[in-house]
Amino acid sequence: MIPPSPELVVLGLAAILQAIQIGLAGWSMGRDGLSGWNAGPRDAEPQFSPRTGRLRRAVNNHFEALAFFTIAVVLVQFTQSNGGLTATCAWLYLFARVLYVPAYALGWSPWRSLIFGVGFLATMLMILTALF
Repeated sequence: MIPPSPELVVLGLAAILQAIQIGLAGWSMGRDGLSGWNAGPRDAEPQFSPRTGRLRRAVNNHFEALAFFTIAVVLVQFTQSNGGLTATCAWLYLFARVLYVPAYALGWSPWRSLIFGVGFLATMLMILTALF
């Protein structure tokens, strides 16, 4: 077996982070007394506590960011432009996404946006490196 590149390792870890975020949001819904709604057909959305709402939005935000990051990793892999820069950018993305969860859940403003920006810029730098 060929060991995965750092970028692929981070992509796998980012997917695990997404699963953890989904679990945290579900746990928070349970604390809000919404386990039945969460397990049901979800026809009408209930009122979430502020923290549960933030955790759910953080999950959705990571799905959006993960799409870009996945594209970046695929481009880096297919163009074989892996290197210290793309590996560092990948780890920066993951570090930013890990910090983003408490930043969003606890309402750290404007830090949440700055943390998002670090991950986004790291991802865009990976894409630019692969393309040019």
